[in-house]
Amino acid sequence: MDNVRRQFIKGGTALVAATSLYLLHDAGAKDQTVGQHRYAMLHDETKCIGCNACSEACRATNQVPEGVARLRIERTGPYGEFPHQYYHFSRVSCQQCEQAPCVNVCPTGASYVDPETGIVTVNSWKCVGCQYCIAACPYHIRFINPVTHAADKCDFCRESNLREGKSPACVAACPTRALTFGDIDDPNSAIVAALNQQPVYRAKEDIGTHPKLFRIRAKAGGITL
Repeated sequence: MDNVRRQFIKGGTALVAATSLYLLHDAGAKDQTVGQHRYAMLHDETKCIGCNACSEACRATNQVPEGVARLRIERTGPYGEFPHQYYHFSRVSCQQCEQAPCVNVCPTGASYVDPETGIVTVNSWKCVGCQYCIAACPYHIRFINPVTHAADKCDFCRESNLREGKSPACVAACPTRALTFGDIDDPNSAIVAALNQQPVYRAKEDIGTHPKLFRIRAKAGGITL
């Protein structure tokens, strides 16, 4: 039944899809941030040890199939001269853009910004697998889930831990507390306090997507605990 519904939607939205792709260049024209909260995450690269506990917790909690991943840790290096070499570890996942190109190009509304949390998410039932969102994402983090056959990505555990009032699985699993999650509209939240303590950066800030995945840049040497 789901396949029949998807085929019906797919056939009836071809023209809308083409128009959506044309409008990609104007992604910043529509304000997508209308929620009660603006959930964001901070990855402290000075504390990350590349253990992959976060990605394994994500896979288990959100039932992510083998062969694809909502979250991975990218290692670069080594840097420096032996014996004082070191690596940098960076988080690769959805950037939770406030002006999300993936939302603008979706012909069925399957990709959308949740009005309560501000989280960019995917309604798998509405997804027809056209892959426009995958092509539009400037961070190259979306994929087609081989089980649901729908677009998939990190959603801060919106449908799992967050729904139960828990922190995202990656945050709870991190042994060095390299991840901080919270509402950046709440001045008393832990993430706002962390963002105010030291300089942060975001990936590809110049393209106007306004990502809500913040980072503390790694420094030479070991981690800071």
